[in-house]
Amino acid sequence: MGRIVRIFLSIVTLCLAFSCTQHGKGYVTITGFAQGGTYAVKFNTEGVEVPLEEIRDSIDAILVDIDNSLSGYNRNSLLSRFNAGETIYPDAIFIDMYTRAYDVFDQTGGVVDAASAPLFDIWGFGFANRSFPTDDEVRATMRESGMRRLARDIQGALSEDGTLAPADLLSEEGRLPELNYNAIAQGYSCDLVAGYLYSVGVKDMMVDIGEIFCDGLNPSGLPWTLAIDRPVDGNNDPGAQIQGIFRAPAGPHGIVTSGNYRKFYVRDGKKYSHSIDPRTGYPVGHTLLSATIVAEDATKADAYATYCMVIGLEASRDFLASRPDLEGCLVYDEDGVFRTWCSDGFVLQ
Repeated sequence: MGRIVRIFLSIVTLCLAFSCTQHGKGYVTITGFAQGGTYAVKFNTEGVEVPLEEIRDSIDAILVDIDNSLSGYNRNSLLSRFNAGETIYPDAIFIDMYTRAYDVFDQTGGVVDAASAPLFDIWGFGFANRSFPTDDEVRATMRESGMRRLARDIQGALSEDGTLAPADLLSEEGRLPELNYNAIAQGYSCDLVAGYLYSVGVKDMMVDIGEIFCDGLNPSGLPWTLAIDRPVDGNNDPGAQIQGIFRAPAGPHGIVTSGNYRKFYVRDGKKYSHSIDPRTGYPVGHTLLSATIVAEDATKADAYATYCMVIGLEASRDFLASRPDLEGCLVYDEDGVFRTWCSDGFVLQ
C-alpha cells in the first residue's frame, strides 16, 4: 500500500525504461517502471564484482517474475488465472506469498486478509470496478471471503504433478475466495530485490518500490533518511508535502507508510477509504490518517502498516507499545489539526 499507487498493473517497457545514475563513492541508482509506478534502487558498488548491466537485468527479471506470478491486473498471471478458477502450476513466488499471507492473517487476527479480494472489489478498490454495495451484498460477499476458508498448507494441496486446483485449496464447501496480495506485495517485492543485492555482495542499499527496504549507509556515510508524507487528501505526489523526516536505524529494515489520503471517494458527504476491515466488510472510519511502520523486512512493515490503518489510532498505539520489534509513526486528525504520535525508537525530525 504505502504510496497508495494501484499496484501490480502489468509491467510495461521495463527494459526500455531503465536508467542508471552514478553517484560519488561507488553509489549508483537504477530506476524504472514497475507495479503501476516507478521504482529506484540505490546501492554502493564497492566490493561488488557483478557488472551493473547484469544487476539491472536481474532486478528486471525479478520484477517481471513477480508480476507474472502475483499481479491481479495481469490477466495472464498465475494469480489471475487461479482466481478465475484455473488449475495452475504455482511457482516458488506464488507458494511463498500464499504462505506469508496466511501467516499475516493469523498474526493479525484476520485484520489483514489476502482472501478478502471480493470485499475490495464491491467497494471499488480491488481488481474490478463495482457500484456502492448494499448491506445485503456486503454480508453475502463476506460469506464467500476469508483465508479461514482456505487450507493453511498450500504445499499439501498440490497434486503429485505439482499443479494446484482451486477446489483443492478450499477447506470448506462453497465458492473459492479470490486472493489479493496488495497489502503486502510491494513490501515483498522490496525484500526479493534486496535479497538479490545481498547475494552479489551489496551491503549499502535502499530499495524503493513504492515501499522501502534499506540497509547500511547512504552516499554521505550516514544512515538513510526518508520523508514521511503529510496525509492531506489527494496528496498524490510523494515528497511534495512533508510531515517530517525519519532517519533509518542501523541494520536492515523495511519502512512502509499506509494511509487513507490517496485512495478514497466521497459519497453523500462521507469519505470511504480503501482501508476495509475484513471482519466487518466495511471501510474503516476513524481519525488515523497514516501509519508508518519500521520492521525487520518490508513484507512485515507493509502488513503491519495496513493492520494499523484498519484498527485505528488507540489500538495501534497499544499494539506498537507491545512490540519491541517494531517502530511506528501515526499521523491522525484532531479537530481538523494533524497530530503525530511516534513510538520511542521512531524519531521524526
